[in-house]
Amino acid sequence: MAAVYHEGTIKGVEPDTFNAEKPAERLRTAMKKLGTDESEIIKVLCEHNNYQRQLIKTMYKTMYGRDLVEDLESELSGHFEELCLGLMMPSRCFDAYCLRHAMKRIGTKEIVLTDILASRSNCEIQEIKQVYKNDLYQVELEDDIKSDVSGDYLRVLIGLLQANRDDTQSVDVTLVDKDVQDLKEAGINQTGTDEDTFTRILVRRSIPHLREVFEKYDNLEGAVISETSGDLQKAYLSIYRYVKDPLEYYAGCFRESFSGPGTDDERLIQLVVSHSEIDLKDISLVYQRIYKQSLTEAIQDECRGDYGKLILKIVTPGDDACTPES
Repeated sequence: MAAVYHEGTIKGVEPDTFNAEKPAERLRTAMKKLGTDESEIIKVLCEHNNYQRQLIKTMYKTMYGRDLVEDLESELSGHFEELCLGLMMPSRCFDAYCLRHAMKRIGTKEIVLTDILASRSNCEIQEIKQVYKNDLYQVELEDDIKSDVSGDYLRVLIGLLQANRDDTQSVDVTLVDKDVQDLKEAGINQTGTDEDTFTRILVRRSIPHLREVFEKYDNLEGAVISETSGDLQKAYLSIYRYVKDPLEYYAGCFRESFSGPGTDDERLIQLVVSHSEIDLKDISLVYQRIYKQSLTEAIQDECRGDYGKLILKIVTPGDDACTPES
């Protein structure tokens, strides 16, 4: 399979022109004047990528003896604050934060657990676990998950947490055929579904291998829907849809965040921050193709105020995001 290159919307300042002092000064000026200059904060955060924001955060403390994140917390509020703080976190710290927040809110938000763990690489999951315990919460991520979810769904999450998915790119056709047969025998060809077989194959096999399995198993998605339910079904479907087409999967996640009686801002923030430097531009194009509406239009319908302005600035590609320091 040919390599596929995805594109984010936040590129950052060119490295040879980047100077952390100037944006640190701009942020301090925006927050120390009478009335916070939210538009300047939006500009600074969107002009710089995550790596550069970490350097700005350090420079801010060096120049002013103040913590940039604490200053943002004191000056901002609501979803705007949440989005700004998310942009200031290193990527795997943000993943760890989202996982913790999904479990410690009133009622565990299982879809966030599934979204993150089903789509991160082995190395990324290992880093999330390390950050979760050593840097943020002083407890094992696995222990927190065990205290919040149960049953077959828990076993899927625990399997993903081992970060042991086969990462080889070659495909063993014989093993593909065996897995297809095993899945059929575990589901529609027997009374009662053998969830262990589904979990073992979906969690352990490589992405290229699973794509071949899905091609050969006609309507596996339908079998999952008919044979399983609840959070387990959502987990299987998330893995299936992510493997089949990651961009379509994420476009669907954005769509789900806009569905229902109100916008799921927590999930929307998680998606925007996580994908802003990776593939958000591609997701936007796929979103428009599938739903006949631009992602920008959907956000304009759902999000207001400085929060809406910041999300639109992140989602809408523009050359101004790469303007050198002056």
